[in-house]
Amino acid sequence: MEDYPFNLIDQQSEPLQDPSVLLRRPFTKSGVSFREDAPRFVPGDQLKESINTAIAVGDPLLITGEPGTGKTQAAYYIAYRLGIEPIIHFQVKSDSTSHDLLYHFDSVRYFHDAHFQGQLQEKSQYLERGPMWQAIKSPTPRVMLIDEIDKAPRDFPNDLLFELDKMEFFVPEIGEPVKCEERGNRPIVVITSNSERRLPEPFLRRCIYHRIRFDDEILRQAVETRRDEYAALSPEFLKMAMQRFLALRDANLRKQPATAEFLVWLKVLALAAGTYPEQLNTDLSQLPYLGVLLKDHQDFDDVGAKR
Repeated sequence: MEDYPFNLIDQQSEPLQDPSVLLRRPFTKSGVSFREDAPRFVPGDQLKESINTAIAVGDPLLITGEPGTGKTQAAYYIAYRLGIEPIIHFQVKSDSTSHDLLYHFDSVRYFHDAHFQGQLQEKSQYLERGPMWQAIKSPTPRVMLIDEIDKAPRDFPNDLLFELDKMEFFVPEIGEPVKCEERGNRPIVVITSNSERRLPEPFLRRCIYHRIRFDDEILRQAVETRRDEYAALSPEFLKMAMQRFLALRDANLRKQPATAEFLVWLKVLALAAGTYPEQLNTDLSQLPYLGVLLKDHQDFDDVGAKR
């Protein structure tokens, strides 16, 4: 990171003559992933208790909390700790249906082949296994993550009540069910929600519930496990940065920054060390790179930011 010029955009500088410098940007590489970060995740005692409970009883673990508090990372942490990687990750979207989780039948290709080959083919050849099918039929237990379920249409959770309970569903194209044959191979299901809307009661009754709350001590531990990324920052500076961050969270913001934003902020501070005063001003509006932490224009106004 030392040879990367942080201030590429400067009013006094000439246009960039060598765009290859962009290839040296330190935090845009695709190698960083939830899987790689799993060993450094720090769960609280209550989260560990909820994880152990869900594993023991076989119910889905529903994790809620502010964006950036580590809900998705918790699922990868479970897979890492149990030695059952890789995780099966289903990212819920606004148009997701429960069927997307089970399988996809390529009817267009099926009828196309039937038309040009003159006879109907075996439908099983046109089935694409979805995340739940993969998890159910895995020879070893797997972690299946249903990420941000609150983004889906309201019927999505209720449409999965039977499948999540029994770990079984019927496939009419082949006329037989897909089910977990061995009890010990039952998938560990983790479901995350940003609590943007309340989930249906029948669905909630079938889950082990945990809400990740922002915790000062867990934040300190998260920083400590990533200390190598902030080698340019002294322990005293890190302590001061955390104090300013916690003060910012106490400022009654519309969108409070969470652990993820704080860790990115420290990366930026480490990368740009020397381009700002050694002391972080107690005036929160003067914090460097405040746009990493605040994501709402009203919040900028509320802390007196002048940008």
